[in-house]
Amino acid sequence: MNSYSKVSVIGLGYIGLPTAAVFARQGMQVVGVDVNPKAVDTINQGRIHIVEPGLQNVVQRAVQDKLLRAVLTPEPADAFVIAVPTPFNDDYTGDLTYIRAAAEALAPVLAAGNLVILESTSPVGTTEQLESWLAAARPDLTFPSSAGDQADVQLAYCPERVLPGNVMHELIQNDRVVGGLSPRASQMAADLYKVFLKGDCLLTNARTAEMAKLTENSFRDVNIAFANELSLICDKLNINVWELIRLANHHPRVNILQPGPGVGGHCIAVDPWFIVSSAPEQARLIRTARQVNDYKPEWVYERVQATVAALGNPADTTIACLGLAFKANIDDLRESPALAIARRIAAEHAGTTLVVEPNIEQDLSPVASADLTDLDEALARAQVIVLLVDHEPFKAITRAQLEGKQWVDTRGLIDG
Repeated sequence: MNSYSKVSVIGLGYIGLPTAAVFARQGMQVVGVDVNPKAVDTINQGRIHIVEPGLQNVVQRAVQDKLLRAVLTPEPADAFVIAVPTPFNDDYTGDLTYIRAAAEALAPVLAAGNLVILESTSPVGTTEQLESWLAAARPDLTFPSSAGDQADVQLAYCPERVLPGNVMHELIQNDRVVGGLSPRASQMAADLYKVFLKGDCLLTNARTAEMAKLTENSFRDVNIAFANELSLICDKLNINVWELIRLANHHPRVNILQPGPGVGGHCIAVDPWFIVSSAPEQARLIRTARQVNDYKPEWVYERVQATVAALGNPADTTIACLGLAFKANIDDLRESPALAIARRIAAEHAGTTLVVEPNIEQDLSPVASADLTDLDEALARAQVIVLLVDHEPFKAITRAQLEGKQWVDTRGLIDG
């Protein structure tokens, strides 16, 4: 069992900050690193800059106990956990810019005996690429590709497997796939996670761990695409898709998911493309599922256009878009189809566009040319309601509140 007295988490977003917090809750000294000065200041005041149930109290206590602090640049530690964004490029290949920047910032403070873990969802081979960047910056140290178990610095890949809105529970309870660039790296990483983890650590190599994360999210993407494609078919055939799915799911071996306005978030909307870009000739089903889900926002927009056109005077029509986050009851706007739809409506609609997002606290609307308002005002002012996210407050909307209005329901809140 390896002993770690100080852990550094690089990237204090939706995964990095909860990870730093749970390490600190176990009594470890944790230094969080982020390039955003506002986030660093907020955390050092014992507050959080994201919405995640249960996180605020843990961060506040850890800061008060002097077990967690945030900084702008890395400093020496025993283990480093990298949790930075990995978007994709225009050609759907992975953009490793943030990982490379983390490597370049981290390299000067590396020392023999250190462990580096990459958590960012990444294309297969990224952990090896991270190693090559670190090795080039620190030729005085040895790494697993050349020294195996005897390397000065060990590297492993361990993807997060948590659901936004339930991170503080799943971070501790879910099993973790841990893939090292050497057997020793795998074991060192497992020992570190066991500080807080109640689930199992499943040891493998780095490439398999990278592919496991991509596979998990691609599986979900394919299943969502089936539901979304059903919604397109049912619309054409004048069938209520929500009723259809309820009926079909009574079969003992059928469990169809619910359709929506598309697929968002950093993982499911991105990870399948990493597989497609790695094996374009073989990943035919995964590619098609991505195309189906990527098309769904376009279809929703067309439905809104048709609804407004039927009213006869777009310039006098107010549209209210309910929800901007990529899923219910969180504030995360990354890759959100709801946000993309609302922005397009606001940009192209001749009348007024309102947006409602109860989970963000800001005066400035994230949708240009649209007013950020509350639910009651939106329902009172709008003639067309576009239900994009199934946030809890929206589930209470009744048909009576929509009397005399038109709506486009992408979540089955009214039509379901």
